[in-house]
Amino acid sequence: MLNSREGKRVPEVTFRTRQGNDWINVTTEDLFKGRSVVVFALPGAFTPTCSSTHLPRYNELAPVFRANGIDDIICLSVNDAFVMNAWAENQQAENIRFIPDGNGEFAAGMGMLVNKDELGFGARSWRYAMLVRDGVIEKMFIEPEEPGDPFKVSDADTMLKYINNAAQLPKRVTLFTKPGCPHCSRAKKLLGEAGYRFEEISLGGNGLSYSTLAAVTGAGTTPQVYIEGQRIGGADDLAEWLTRGA
Repeated sequence: MLNSREGKRVPEVTFRTRQGNDWINVTTEDLFKGRSVVVFALPGAFTPTCSSTHLPRYNELAPVFRANGIDDIICLSVNDAFVMNAWAENQQAENIRFIPDGNGEFAAGMGMLVNKDELGFGARSWRYAMLVRDGVIEKMFIEPEEPGDPFKVSDADTMLKYINNAAQLPKRVTLFTKPGCPHCSRAKKLLGEAGYRFEEISLGGNGLSYSTLAAVTGAGTTPQVYIEGQRIGGADDLAEWLTRGA
């Protein structure tokens, strides 16, 4: 039975982290004392749900969390420092602090260490998220004890709604580009100047071709800009859309 620890202090643990070529000890006091911190814990680096959904959305919403009083967002997993650092680089999650709970001490102290022998994982953390203020757990969102890897309540949006249900979410922006395209560079500059973060999908990578572009966008030129699922068009269309203040 996985029980909430709301109202209790986080376990006192020293994490062995790796910065460059050096081992650096980081304690729970270093992470939480005098600070408001969101932690999301997950079964493993590079695993499907963790890489495709859980981590990216926290990274995407990190500026909104910080605008609502959160000092840091921590991703915690029962993996070693080398794996966590490699995952952080792979995900380009510059807004998240990755903490390796290599021996599972923190997960065990939280009562969230579970056995995943059937997957060849051994002992891992159950998936959950929590808000910690000055070392005291204010709120926990623990995934239900169901078979597989449930992902229903520990997501970034649920946590943000708890902190501020009226928080303004950033618009979701996707940009189709190709290497060497000056209009694509202009579109990216326009988005950056307007304060929009965007996902860039570049032709020529991962098998993406003009056929892909045409099938998805109905257009054969780059860039193609989408905001909140709405096709804006090319760089000139984007400039006009931004001028209108849409």
